[in-house]
Amino acid sequence: MSDDKPSTKRLMAPVEGMHCAACSARIERVVGAMDGVREVSVNLASETMDLAYDPEALSPEAVARRVADLGFTVTMPPVPAGSSEGPDDSPGEEVLDVAIGGMHCAACSARIERVVGAMDGVLAAEVSLAGETGRFRFEPDRVSRRDIRAKIRELGFESRVVTPGAGPDLFEERRREALARLEAARRRLIPAFAFAAPLLVLSMGHMAGLPLPAWLDPMHNPLGFALAQLALTLPVVWSGRHFYLRGLPNLWRRQPDMDSLVAVGTGAALLHSLWATLLVALGVDPQVHAMDLYYESAAVLIAMISLGKYFEARSRLRTSDAIRALMRLAPDTATLVGPDGEHTTVALDEVEPGDVVLVRPGERVPVDGEVTAGGSAVDESMLTGEPLPVTKNPGDAVTGGTMNTTGALTVRAARVGQDTVLARIIRLVQQAQGSKAPISGLADRISFHFVPAVIAVAIVSGLAWLAGTGDTALALRIFIAVLVIACPCAMGLATPMSIMVGTGRGAQLGVLVKSGAALQTAESVRAVVFDKTGTLTHGHPVLTDLTVLPGGAHGEERLLALAAGVERTSEHPLAQAVVHAAQERGLTLPEPGAFRALAGRGVAATVDGHALLLGNAALMDEHDVAGRDAPAAVRAAEDLSAQGKTALYLALDGRLAALLAVADTLRPEAPAVVARLRALGLRVVMLTGDNGVTARAVAAQAGIDEVLAQVRPEDKEARVREIQAQGLPVAMVGDGINDAPALARADLGVAMGSGIDVAVESGDVVLMHADLYGVLTALELARATMGNIRQNLFWAFAFNTLGIPVAAGVLHLFGGPTLNPMLAGTAMALSSVTVVSNALRLRLFRPSAH
Repeated sequence: MSDDKPSTKRLMAPVEGMHCAACSARIERVVGAMDGVREVSVNLASETMDLAYDPEALSPEAVARRVADLGFTVTMPPVPAGSSEGPDDSPGEEVLDVAIGGMHCAACSARIERVVGAMDGVLAAEVSLAGETGRFRFEPDRVSRRDIRAKIRELGFESRVVTPGAGPDLFEERRREALARLEAARRRLIPAFAFAAPLLVLSMGHMAGLPLPAWLDPMHNPLGFALAQLALTLPVVWSGRHFYLRGLPNLWRRQPDMDSLVAVGTGAALLHSLWATLLVALGVDPQVHAMDLYYESAAVLIAMISLGKYFEARSRLRTSDAIRALMRLAPDTATLVGPDGEHTTVALDEVEPGDVVLVRPGERVPVDGEVTAGGSAVDESMLTGEPLPVTKNPGDAVTGGTMNTTGALTVRAARVGQDTVLARIIRLVQQAQGSKAPISGLADRISFHFVPAVIAVAIVSGLAWLAGTGDTALALRIFIAVLVIACPCAMGLATPMSIMVGTGRGAQLGVLVKSGAALQTAESVRAVVFDKTGTLTHGHPVLTDLTVLPGGAHGEERLLALAAGVERTSEHPLAQAVVHAAQERGLTLPEPGAFRALAGRGVAATVDGHALLLGNAALMDEHDVAGRDAPAAVRAAEDLSAQGKTALYLALDGRLAALLAVADTLRPEAPAVVARLRALGLRVVMLTGDNGVTARAVAAQAGIDEVLAQVRPEDKEARVREIQAQGLPVAMVGDGINDAPALARADLGVAMGSGIDVAVESGDVVLMHADLYGVLTALELARATMGNIRQNLFWAFAFNTLGIPVAAGVLHLFGGPTLNPMLAGTAMALSSVTVVSNALRLRLFRPSAH
């Protein structure tokens, strides 16, 4: 649930240039201090900023400028149509933002503005040549988006709809940019290792007894030995120049990050070696100073850290696989069915609400809508996790992105583009992946102060060893090792990487978790409260029993056909249950005559020459129906009532012929899910507005002992609060409609997919299909994700807690070895890769067997 004030706007924007947790923490601190910022969260793993701000006090552009001052780049998303930013759109107006291709000069942009602006219904046209974009304000009842884009095509230009927010195009563009950066990093690794490897052999080979030519022997030709190392080092330093170009300016701004540590550590080794080389060239103890070179430390450190960052970046790209899979579900084109039945293939973004589209077998449904003709089985597994195809006939709803399998369907579009369920799911997953869990707060606070603290420790350690031993080489080695072994990245990635992978995996399983905080809350849940109707049960009544009483002249199917024939004109849920039962059996329904609806009691009619009464006991008493008090009838009615079923009495020609039982049946998986929850040590409660007898009967079937019955919708929230007052974190599972207040009150609101519109607003977790196993999946996923986060945090903190003292020479104080800077740099690079790889294990998460 969002606590944003009415004047608060929220956006999510990509941030470029972050390299460690200190970067994200610095952006959060500086932007968070700006007037008008309500809330800001910067995610290092997803490279995004989630910003809530007051548009009257602050503009996104001002935030972007402030972030740029810090040395980073933030790309603010386009203002959505109808936004309150900028000139307010009048009621009935819409805004179309497009990217325009083919413009070459100001005359092109002016021509588009003039021609499109003159169209009937277009209120304003603004075309930017520099940005290659156009914004058109129009009245949709007079001109359509398709008409505007068609006019642009007539002028010889191409247009592409710009999706507000992080839509598929922007997502793919960012992914392509990330792949390009990754490829550039790979290319830089080639010269780095090509020169670092021989440099390592040259500098260390003589110590291992490897023969060197005389012109490279440090004892016979110290200057040649030093200059050869310098020549091999320079290409490696050039390949890693970004460490210096980013790290040193940040150090100068007193905002050091991980690049600053690398730049200072390797820079110190490089400067020391250059000074020693100069002394060798000047002839000052050349053999001594030739052995005091640290070129290999600087070069190998840059190569190893670059390799670690490459593996980390490559692994991080895999965390977006879930979103990419969802985005691929939407087809690129749709087949429009014209008024005369003609078929036209158009781009998906040209389809508008009300259009009729044809979906052939093997094609994906392009829009959310209603089937108007045809019949088929539709595979909804990628959206809901439900493996079996669902039969669709005229009148049934279909969801964009699902796969049509067997027959052709004609669908009338209801929601298109960013209004579809698929688009909303993608936005939910993106928002969840960019969010943080409360557990990340400690790591964020430590990361912010981490780099300055490490620099201080390195300086103090180096000076202490210099003062204590007088050994400059030892002090320098300690100084460099401390700087390069510290890794704020591992701490900064520990939580967001797990959340990104965990929420993405949840989406693949049909469980949408809206935030990292919801994941952490789900792990702590100790009580689960189920709504009954539509949650534990199917939400609609069905015929469960038909008891033929002794002495009747008709069999079960004949009586059911007579009853259904009378009820088929009624819209009452109980009547529909009888009709559906007869239709499922393929019975022929007779036409009723002299039909009368008797309010609160039932119906009376003549059918096939019989006087028929169908209703409750009061109706039977009112007409003195014979057999009403017969022992068999009384016993049958009592048994049905004890099971929580509604009994309907069927009388023919003044005599009771049968008892029909109608009930909202329990979902078949409910007993197994409840048993599993209780095995996990959770308290399970059923909450319902139904009467106590029915409620207890359903609860007994589900295996629930604690029942709160006859609770009005407005009182459900109070019942949840009472359980919370007992010290138990509560998960409320409901259909998201009349349960919305209770879902909002609960520590964790779990909304069934049947109430998707309200569920998105009220629930912290949304189950995309009406299957209670999703509750178990959500709780088990939360436990797996939080366990993964704790593993990451443990190793990140343990690595730095143990690594920094070792690098500072603590072991050497007791006669142990010092840590070689090259090993320290390798360990630092591997720590981030380890955290990311551990988080990626969540991609293999499997819920417990159904």
